[in-house]
Amino acid sequence: MSLGEIIRARREEIPLTQDEVSARADISKPYLSNIETGKIKNPPSDGVLERLEVVLDFPAGQLQKMAHLIKTPPDVRQENESLAAEVEKLRGVLKQLLSSSGRGGKVAGSARALARRLKSARSGVPGMLSAGRAVPVINKVSAGYPHHFTDLDYPPSVADEYVRCPDVHDVQAFAARVVGDSMAPNYSEGDLVIFSPNAQVRSGDDCFVRFDADNSTTFKRFYSAKGGDIRLQPLNDKYPAEMYDREQISGLWPAIMRIERIRKE
Repeated sequence: MSLGEIIRARREEIPLTQDEVSARADISKPYLSNIETGKIKNPPSDGVLERLEVVLDFPAGQLQKMAHLIKTPPDVRQENESLAAEVEKLRGVLKQLLSSSGRGGKVAGSARALARRLKSARSGVPGMLSAGRAVPVINKVSAGYPHHFTDLDYPPSVADEYVRCPDVHDVQAFAARVVGDSMAPNYSEGDLVIFSPNAQVRSGDDCFVRFDADNSTTFKRFYSAKGGDIRLQPLNDKYPAEMYDREQISGLWPAIMRIERIRKE
C-alpha cells in the first residue's frame, strides 16, 4: 500500500471524515484528498505528517519514516535493504554459534566457520551469506494473448512493490505477475516470475516478450526457428504457437525464477 492509501485506510477505520481530519491536522481538505489519492508529487512535510500521526493515532514517527523511505533513491534503499537482510542472517549464525557453545561445542571452530562465511559473503561467493537483490515488481505479464500493462517504463526505476530474490545479481532484473493460463501447468495466474534482461536468451527459454509495433507484452516459451523467425510457444495445449519475424520483437528477457503462491489468503 502507498502512503496515501495507508492514511485513508486508517481514517476510514477510525472512522473520520476528510473534513474532520483536515480540520484537526490544520490542512485543507483538497490537500488531504490529494495525499490519499497519491496526486501530490512529493510526500507531505514532516510537520504535516506529525499532525496526521496524532489525529489518526499512528505511532510517533511512523508516517515520517515511510515518507523518508519514499524520498530515498532506489539504489540507496536497495543497499540498505541488503544490509538489513545480511544482519538478520548474521544474527542467525551467531545464535547457532552461541547454541553450540552452550552444548559444549567448539566455539573456536564455529568462530572460524563464521569468519569464512563472512569472507565469502564479502567476496560475493554464491550460496553463502547473500541476501539477494530487491527486485521491482513492474506489474503484470500476460500468459495468454498480448496485452498492454503498465510496466514502469522499463528499465524499471522506482516501483511500489519489491520482492527479495536470493542469487539474483542482474541489476536490471524485474518481476511480473502472471495473468492468464497459457503457460499452465508450469505457471499459474498470480505467480511472480523474475526476468533477467542481461542473461543470454537461449532457444527454449520462457521469456517476457515485448512487441515492437505497439509495445504490448506476453509471456511465452521462445524458440529460434529457421530463417531467423521466432516461435512463441504456450505450454498450455489450448493455445496455438505463433510465428513472428525477429523485427517484430523488441525485447526477449528470460525467466530465471518463479515465486509460486501455494495458498490463497
